[in-house]
Amino acid sequence: MQTLKGMFDIIDERPYYALIRKTIESVAAQFHVKKIETPLLEATELFHRGLGDGSDVVRKETYTFEDRGKRLITLRPEGTASVVRSYIEHKLYALPQTDQSFYYEGPMFRYERPQKGRFRQFYSAGFERFGSASPAADLEVIQMAHKVVTQLGLEVTVEINSLGTARKNEYIDALKAHLKPHLKELCPDCQARFETNPLRMLDCKIDLENSAFLSAPAPEAFLSQEEAVHFEAVKNGLSHLKIPFIVNPKLVRGLDYYTQTVFELKVSESLLGQQNTVCGGGRYDLLVKELGGPDVPAVGFGFGLERLVVALKALDKEVKDLSLDVYIVVLGPVFNEALAVATLLREAGFSVKVHPQEAPLKTQFKQVEHEKAHFALIIGEEEIKSHVYPLKDQVHGGEQKVQADQLIHVLSSHGDAHAK
Repeated sequence: MQTLKGMFDIIDERPYYALIRKTIESVAAQFHVKKIETPLLEATELFHRGLGDGSDVVRKETYTFEDRGKRLITLRPEGTASVVRSYIEHKLYALPQTDQSFYYEGPMFRYERPQKGRFRQFYSAGFERFGSASPAADLEVIQMAHKVVTQLGLEVTVEINSLGTARKNEYIDALKAHLKPHLKELCPDCQARFETNPLRMLDCKIDLENSAFLSAPAPEAFLSQEEAVHFEAVKNGLSHLKIPFIVNPKLVRGLDYYTQTVFELKVSESLLGQQNTVCGGGRYDLLVKELGGPDVPAVGFGFGLERLVVALKALDKEVKDLSLDVYIVVLGPVFNEALAVATLLREAGFSVKVHPQEAPLKTQFKQVEHEKAHFALIIGEEEIKSHVYPLKDQVHGGEQKVQADQLIHVLSSHGDAHAK
């Protein structure tokens, strides 16, 4: 038996995922963002209404099926629509805190061609902020995304654009009018998107340098005065925060719900190739209302954890696995006593492993080395009688005899041990 195509087991990469999740959790706490968890399964209608029938995700990438109750069910392909559904269903908009923020992390599913950093089951983390139409909200969202990536040690380029809202349809009509004479020379995907999702054509990687796209009208030319002021405030704010950015007039994102500010964070192509976007997001001021809620503005972003993992590995960033504080080497039939000592150490906050069976000392110390334990604690019948245990420091070298009642104190005196 093997994993399905596009699915994977997390084994050697586990430390990278742990580091990314810890970093996201830390940054979320700094910005006072609460975690929200939503189901893997949602009603199919949620994604059709939220992401748009013309989006690639809905048209050809969702895992959709009929359950035993004859209901159409979809494995969530992204996190925003589910968070918005929860926000509406639980009437969170009625709380006295009008400006609310949430973050999520978990598996998503898309039926697409697996490639570097992209799988059919993948892990995504995101941030959603509800209740503020201010450009300051856009800035904090971009700042938070930027901080997560830079704290991981990755250098990123921030690209921004504005799609507007009031004249968005007018811009789409102008874009279609411009591209229609060139349609036959464009790739099959662009030809299909012309009617279903024309904005997505600007993001085409195949026809990137086609003259039709290079001369296409830019969304910024169709912004209302209020939207232009908003976008200018975002740019000025990023400069004030000393977050380098470039305006990319071809940046549109792939989902229909985006309005006004959109952005992406990209690492060097030397790490991920052309598929070097590790984070994307923007404002979606109409989505809450479109899904049946009140008229509440919102802005957010999402990370693909797999791309971050690939980037970190390509960077040769050293990420340590779970460390082991104490490996108990057992001499003779004293497992009950060894387990009792292990229990005391664990309750004191140390990570402890006990050798499970009688074996030669050399064999057990090979396991100490394989586990990369900081200390080896030797327990045998003589040690039990004397209440004195040999403690070997595998990191710094040296051995000392430790009284049983001083063991926790001695281990705690080492700053790199893990007592609480």
